[in-house]
Amino acid sequence: MARVRCITEMGMGVDVHGKDATKAASRAVSDAIRHSSIGFFRMLGKTSSDMFVDVTIGVPDPGAVDTSAVAKELPYGTVTVTAVKGGLEIPAESGGDAVIIANAAVIVSLDDGAAG
Repeated sequence: MARVRCITEMGMGVDVHGKDATKAASRAVSDAIRHSSIGFFRMLGKTSSDMFVDVTIGVPDPGAVDTSAVAKELPYGTVTVTAVKGGLEIPAESGGDAVIIANAAVIVSLDDGAAG
């Protein structure tokens, strides 16, 4: 089996208060897919359950992301979420709080059906 990349979407999400990296990451994924309606799978004899969806989330503290919660933003396919160092943290003027900005790359692939 070889995967063929079909779609690459990017998104950004923000948690303004609370330093919640998972909330920012979920919003980034939602932003990436919000305007997508993918219909070409039927032409290939595939369904939405045939999709492989690989998500990379960039946040200042990758360990703070609940990847299972972020995966729930995606309604179809076999979903894998990986958090990596990236994004941005903007400390509050008074300290203690911060704005967390997450970036998401959502890549959708299909099996090309070729023996590998």
